[in-house]
Amino acid sequence: MNWASMSLREFQAALASSSPTPGGGTASAVALGQAAALSIMVCDLTLGKEKWADGWTIAEDIQSLAIPMMERANELATEDSEAFDGVMAGFALPKSTDEEKEARRTQIRAATYAAAEVPFETASLALDLLSKLPLLARTGNANAVTDVGVAGLLASAAAKGALFNVDINLDSLPDEMAAGLKAQSLIVSEKTRIASRAVMDEVRSRMKQ
Repeated sequence: MNWASMSLREFQAALASSSPTPGGGTASAVALGQAAALSIMVCDLTLGKEKWADGWTIAEDIQSLAIPMMERANELATEDSEAFDGVMAGFALPKSTDEEKEARRTQIRAATYAAAEVPFETASLALDLLSKLPLLARTGNANAVTDVGVAGLLASAAAKGALFNVDINLDSLPDEMAAGLKAQSLIVSEKTRIASRAVMDEVRSRMKQ
């Protein structure tokens, strides 16, 4: 299912349904797309305006990141659901013989790892955007600084929500499979916390000027 092809109302209805997909991982990817879109709007309102010339460089930088990010976020929303479906397909495999049990275990683990990789990309992209938003809040169009704040909140939610999915999938895998991505997840989590706070601090500081 391509969630990006739905209307907002249709997607919300799918999210509210009892079906396990779309779930939190898909919602996190959608939040990333919204964060990217809002960031692009602020950049558009900054570029070409002499009053905000100090913000042109970061606006151009963010646009080059956020424009393709919008599309990738849409893809990740679908890939997240597909990854979960892959895990469920693994659990549905036969397990009557030792060979079938081993094949089933191998398939479940591979699918589970893939189900961690997808939200990890969502979180990593969200962090990439978050890291650039403090400077946009400081130097971009001051009339849109609260929109930078909302973009930051959405990107933060995208990262933190996606990392929940990373962690729960990795927790079900053997340490030798999960250790590398777990370590990366911890790094992204801490950097996200710092970047999220930096965005909020810059937004509130600019609002007082």
